[in-house]
Amino acid sequence: MVTQIDDTGAISTPLATPERVLRIRGGNPLRGEVTIGGAKNAALKAMAAALLTEEEVVLSGVPLLADVFSMCELLRALGASVDLDLERKRVAIQARQIVRTDAPRELFKPTRASVVVAGPLLARSGEVSFFMPGGDDIGRRPIDMHLNGFRRLGAEVRQDGEGMIVARASKLSGAHIYMDYPSHTGTETLLMASTLAAGTTVICNASAEPEVVWLGHLLNRMGARITGLGTQIIRIEGVERLHAVSDLVPPDRLEAGTFAIAAVLTGGEIRIQNIREDLMLPITEKLREAGGDVWHRATEMLVRTNGPLNAVDIQTLPYPGFPTDQQAPFVALLTQAHGTSVVQERVYEDRLRYTDDLIRMGANIKVDRYGPRNESLATTARVTGPARLHGARVTALDIRSAVGLVLAGLVADGETVMNEIYHVERGYEEFVSKMSALGGDVREDVAG
Repeated sequence: MVTQIDDTGAISTPLATPERVLRIRGGNPLRGEVTIGGAKNAALKAMAAALLTEEEVVLSGVPLLADVFSMCELLRALGASVDLDLERKRVAIQARQIVRTDAPRELFKPTRASVVVAGPLLARSGEVSFFMPGGDDIGRRPIDMHLNGFRRLGAEVRQDGEGMIVARASKLSGAHIYMDYPSHTGTETLLMASTLAAGTTVICNASAEPEVVWLGHLLNRMGARITGLGTQIIRIEGVERLHAVSDLVPPDRLEAGTFAIAAVLTGGEIRIQNIREDLMLPITEKLREAGGDVWHRATEMLVRTNGPLNAVDIQTLPYPGFPTDQQAPFVALLTQAHGTSVVQERVYEDRLRYTDDLIRMGANIKVDRYGPRNESLATTARVTGPARLHGARVTALDIRSAVGLVLAGLVADGETVMNEIYHVERGYEEFVSKMSALGGDVREDVAG
């Protein structure tokens, strides 16, 4: 399917077309300069926050991604005016009134981030109904923490026979909320809902992800009273209303990390523009340990290989731990490292399934397939290298596994053909053109 987008960012009816694929040929070291776009995980939540006020919210540096376009359509369906300037990468959103609180299923499903609109809708309109969102296929990601948080804030929450979740409250009231896990979407959803609640809300075991902190500061600029951002305990003093705001979306640390990994993996050298050094630490330290060189200066960094790659162990954890969203690209690198690396996925319980495709490409990976209750889950992988990879037909399961498979294709013999490439478009702006500009042999084609 090909989606058409007009000058305002409106999505027209998809056109039936042959399936698209990415064709990747290995052998070229990536060299040159790349500029990082705005963070998807920040932009989507800030767009949802626009539902909290009748006044205009303007965001610059918005990445032009499929998930952003989907969020634009969802906000329009709820009654907001949305003007997306594609040339300036700027979106202006004004929700003078909410015309519906039942999120259309076809618009709510495409991206996991759509669940965060539930918080603003409930806070402002007193009700919201929605089906479970879609997004990446990386295991179970229940929204129990969101719903339990709504209940703590005084909402009645139920699920009807068709699976629709309905939450209602005449007025949300501040409460103490303990989160079993520091979920960033859970924290963001409850953070936004609490800004208009009566009284004080305390979120314990909150996420400290940089995008959560940025969203909290944005809400404060809109008139919210939030303290403790970046810690495990966030305190929100409810206010009567929020007002207009204009802000710049921060750079995408995950996109930057992907290109940094690609530079080391392919034996190249990439200068990466528009980054924050402090947010790159988990990736850059592991790259140095693996044999890469990294230099920082102001808002740029230079990354290159420094001899043979070494095996390193990684375990994914909430920030400031190693990000789960960089696990798949880094595993691609580890297939070329000397020795055995142990990779522990401790955020999403089934995020290693993409390794089946890497094994088909020639990677030497052993995966622990069973979880704590004898479930068929993949949580630990042992990667032994260097392996001689060869091209194969592979399928993207989610945004990050998609780019991980592309990176593996960049060092494989022959051609790798990847299906389900819409995942790349959901999370990486102009990915193919950026890779091509660096010398990577990556192109979009029709399946055949």
